Amino acid sequence: MTAIEAPRSGKASKSQVKYSRNKGSGSKFEMFAWLFMRLSGVVLVVLIFGHLFVNLMVGEGVHAIDFGFVAGKWSSPFWQIWDLLMLWLAMLHGTNGVRTIINDYAERNGTRITLKTVLYIATVVIITLGTLVIFTFDPCAVGADGVPLQGSFCPAP
Repeated sequence: MTAIEAPRSGKASKSQVKYSRNKGSGSKFEMFAWLFMRLSGVVLVVLIFGHLFVNLMVGEGVHAIDFGFVAGKWSSPFWQIWDLLMLWLAMLHGTNGVRTIINDYAERNGTRITLKTVLYIATVVIITLGTLVIFTFDPCAVGADGVPLQGSFCPAP
């Protein structure tokens, strides 16, 4: 019968040693990443529930969400910043979580580097595109048929 050593007994098996690649690196990055996950999680809860409340509970609820609704919201700098914070925090929070999973489960260095490179590129692309959409969105645009897509927030033509 094989005995299982008590945790922190100082005796590590071969499988336990293999996963200690970050130990002793002297970097405080993992501590900051851990702290970021906790703080961003709390802020994200507030941002997401605020977003859901405004979009689903106020006014006509989900039936009112259309181009005009989004255009009206994004005509306010407050909602642009709110949605920008939600986008950035959600993407960075998720990227950090997936990075941790990759570190835990990708055993070969080449696989780990490839997966993390793809993850970081996808994160940068999504954050860049999302930021551009939020700040370059034209709520008073003209539709494909030449008819202005105007709401009460647009100046008269």
